[in-house]
This record gives sequence, C-alpha cells and structure tokens, in this order.
Amino acid sequence: MQAWQVHELGEPGEVMRLADVGRPTPGEGQVLLRVRAAAVNFPDALMCRGQYQTRPPLPFTPGVEICGETEDGRRVIANPALPHGGFAEYALADAAALLPAPDALDDAEAAALHIGYQTAWFALHRRARLEAGETLLVHAAAGGVGSAAVQLGKAAGATVIGVAGGADKAAVARGLGCDVVIDRREQDVVAAVKEATGGRGADVIFDPVGGDAYTQSAKTVAFEGRIVIVGFASGTIPSPGLNHALIKNYAILGLHWGLYNTRNPELVRHCHEQLTDLAAKGAIKPLVSERVPLAGAADAVQRVADGVTTGRVTVLPSLENGAAA
Repeated sequence: MQAWQVHELGEPGEVMRLADVGRPTPGEGQVLLRVRAAAVNFPDALMCRGQYQTRPPLPFTPGVEICGETEDGRRVIANPALPHGGFAEYALADAAALLPAPDALDDAEAAALHIGYQTAWFALHRRARLEAGETLLVHAAAGGVGSAAVQLGKAAGATVIGVAGGADKAAVARGLGCDVVIDRREQDVVAAVKEATGGRGADVIFDPVGGDAYTQSAKTVAFEGRIVIVGFASGTIPSPGLNHALIKNYAILGLHWGLYNTRNPELVRHCHEQLTDLAAKGAIKPLVSERVPLAGAADAVQRVADGVTTGRVTVLPSLENGAAA
C-alpha cells in the first residue's frame, strides 16, 4: 500500500515522504481499516515537528482522524493508532474506540467530525456550560475547530461572534452563521467585541489560538464569563494574569479532549450521539474546504501548519493523483 512516512522531524512539506509499504498488522484489540478519508489537523503538523504531546516513534505515518471501512464493510470514524496513521491506504485503530459514521455525512465530512467537533462540544458544554441566550466569542472562527465551535454555538442558541484573519476567512465565518464577524487584520478586536455586546463582553470565549488572541479574550470576557483554552495555534503560550481573573470574576478553563478517551470514554460516545443527532437535523455540517488525493497530503498538512486554509482539508486515497473535488 501507499503511505506517507516521517523519518525525521521538521516541516511537514519537507519531512513527509510517500512510500510503498506493507499493510500494518493489527495488534491485540486493534482492527485494520481501509481509509476512505483522512482529515488534516494542526496536531499532524506539530507531530511532524516533534512539538506535539504525543511523539510516535520514527518512522511514523501522520493522520489522526479518519473515516474508514472495516473488513466487514462498516463505515466508521476512528483516531488511528500511531505510528500507523491515516495518511495511507490502510490504518490501524483500537476496536473498542470505533464510532459509527453518521449517515447524514459523506466520507470527507465524517472524517472531519470527530476531533474538531468533539473538542468544541466538550469545551462549550462540558467545560464552559454554555447556555442559550449567552454570547460566545470564537477565535479562528473559519478554521477547523473554530468552525465547529461556531456551528455548535448556534445550535445551542448562543449569539456567536467570530474572529477571523482577512476578508476571505471573515466571509467563511459569516457563511457559517456568525451573528457578528470581526476581521482582526482590519478591526480592533477588543473595541469591536465591546461594541457588539454593549460593553458587556462575551460570556464564553473559545480560544484555540493563544498569544494575542488570549490577551484580547481577557479584555473582552464578561462578568462571570469563561475562557476555554483549547490550543495555541499562534505558537505562543500565554501567561495569564490571575489577579486580572480575580478582579473581573471570570474563569480560565483548559480543555484537552484526548484525556476523555482514557478517563471517560463513555462521555465521548455520548458526545458522538449528540453530534450524530445534530448532523441528522442539519444543525451541523463539517466545512470541508478541500478534498485532495493521497499524493497531496504533505502539501495539505503544510498549508494547515501555515494557517492559510479554512475549515478542514481532507485527504481521499480513492481520488486519482492530481484530482480534487
């Protein structure tokens, strides 16, 4: 089979190499899956750089989120068991962790449902306890996990303010259903949020960016608001001023979704049931901005790393080389 492999750490576009390798052999409790679609995630890039909390042994195949097919023909969603990741024709996964792919979504959409939407759901509902009628501020609203947070916020009955970088991404955020869109390249984010909320600020802030975005969050969070930290796409990990949180009466919450897979896997399944129901109702639909063939995976991961994509870029091994749909 064909699979992308990383033999040394560095930028994805430089260290990912497409090779002919043998199909991986399932270990105890594992299954072999034919990859129908693999969504590109920012952690894929971090893993190539050696900057992610999970560091698979070299060589490894990246790709942490797939829609696959079991040997008996079931269409499932899985997080591949590294080092045999999803940017390949076949991948391994833990049998106990397989989830049924929603009928309402095609392969690319199903592949993009799991990590981003689970992260957003746990952040908004489990950690921040978002309520209908509250105001939700989403940083990187046109990105993979940000677009999920926008859709889930709207489905929960919140007023959603989306922050995006540039006119194109702002248009995407608007198309996702944001009630207010702020272009951080053209507008003062703090002033714009205060204007949109009558000076009150946002009740819940979803931050996958860190850096300057967190500084803006602290300045725009409402009384008894909640800032949920889900990542640091900016590359800068902020150091919060806890005296500021005390003075303004707000909470800073962390969300590492992967921990739930080991600490409370039943809650992961419950979340998937909620997401499947929302997808069936049309309340959520993963934004798949590009569908590329397997040969385009390295370039796709690099572009996600560079922050120039919107929604999810998805790799489909069944596409012919050079084709895209």
